[in-house]
Amino acid sequence: MRRLLTTIALVIFVTASGFAQTKPADHWVATWTTALVARPAVLPPAAPNAAPVNPPALTPNNQTLRQIVRISIAGTRARVVFANTFGTAPVNIGGASMAVHDKDQDIVASSLRKLTVNGASSFRIPAGAVLLSDPVDLQMPARTELAIDIFVPDDLGSGPSPITMHNGANQTSYVTAGNHVGDSAFGGAAITRSWFLISRVEVAAAPRAGAIAAFGDSITDGARSTPDTNNRWPDHLARRLPPGVAVLNVGIAGNRVLSEGAANVGVNALARFDRDVLTLPGVTHVVVMEGINDIRNQGPVTFATADDLIGAYRQMIERAHARGLKIIGATLTPCEGDMLMTPEGEAKRKAVNQWIRTSGAFDGVIDFDAVVRDPAAPTRIKAEFDSGDHLHPNDAGYKAMGESVDLSLFKTGS
Repeated sequence: MRRLLTTIALVIFVTASGFAQTKPADHWVATWTTALVARPAVLPPAAPNAAPVNPPALTPNNQTLRQIVRISIAGTRARVVFANTFGTAPVNIGGASMAVHDKDQDIVASSLRKLTVNGASSFRIPAGAVLLSDPVDLQMPARTELAIDIFVPDDLGSGPSPITMHNGANQTSYVTAGNHVGDSAFGGAAITRSWFLISRVEVAAAPRAGAIAAFGDSITDGARSTPDTNNRWPDHLARRLPPGVAVLNVGIAGNRVLSEGAANVGVNALARFDRDVLTLPGVTHVVVMEGINDIRNQGPVTFATADDLIGAYRQMIERAHARGLKIIGATLTPCEGDMLMTPEGEAKRKAVNQWIRTSGAFDGVIDFDAVVRDPAAPTRIKAEFDSGDHLHPNDAGYKAMGESVDLSLFKTGS
């Protein structure tokens, strides 16, 4: 009898204390993300006679950043991932919030949600770390623009620690002096087209919801598309997919598969593949379109061979398959006329594309080369798709790319 009473008392205690009422785990899926790079805290001086940068580069210092991002799939519960991935010193965040974006620097006031980390409204991101915000309830239809505010009280340019950010976002965000987190009136704001100290937004989604990672360089990042219009090829793909399938753009302008250039073009693709693809919550597929920057020449420097790139793709394929992901190869688009492309580089591009199309190593193929090339001059982009530099598509070219993708590539279990 004593043992029975003890057992009953234990059950009552456990139930009352909440341990026996465990809530089923949320199925978190990334609905927006960006690939991060390290920017030097102190920018080098501009080259003599260089054109002014517009908008000018930003180094956060006692400022609130209202960063505009466009989510992919809908949700009613969300959290933000703050990142100091490349920092060598901690970064203090003096406050943060999330709201539905209205227009310009304005937010929908009724949607404002203050963000906390472990219950605290101000927090410190350790060097090299990421922090998850506490979840907030917020109605977010698919393809909603959010405004994520963060207040950075310190001067991030006062020390040697690199700043974690994404350059060339093709999205206008806003910055103003002092702490104005969540303020409806965000007056006197300057603009920036980079994202700082945030890496993704996650939503609690249906069990079958998932995500496609678009992994690449500037052509995936949407370079030379019209800012604030969401005309990157992954944006056009996202519009065509059924509810519950997110598209996550993890392109970096200037990125290479096997080597590094300037700091703001990121580490090589093999080095960032785990962080930017394999760890994304809910990811089921990845599209790889990268390698053109490895085979374009700069002066006397000769970059990777076709075999070098093929070996790197095989590494990504093995790593994706080990995590249960499907991996799709996209052919490299033509760029004759680009100032860095050479006949030798074109021969490498053709060899790489032939392997992508015929090897069977990838789980599927997207032939972007065939979509944008000029039939009369297949080493060039069609004039109507050329942004003017003979390398990057314009809005029409990106639209054609996104609309050409066979959606059956992303069927579950395919």
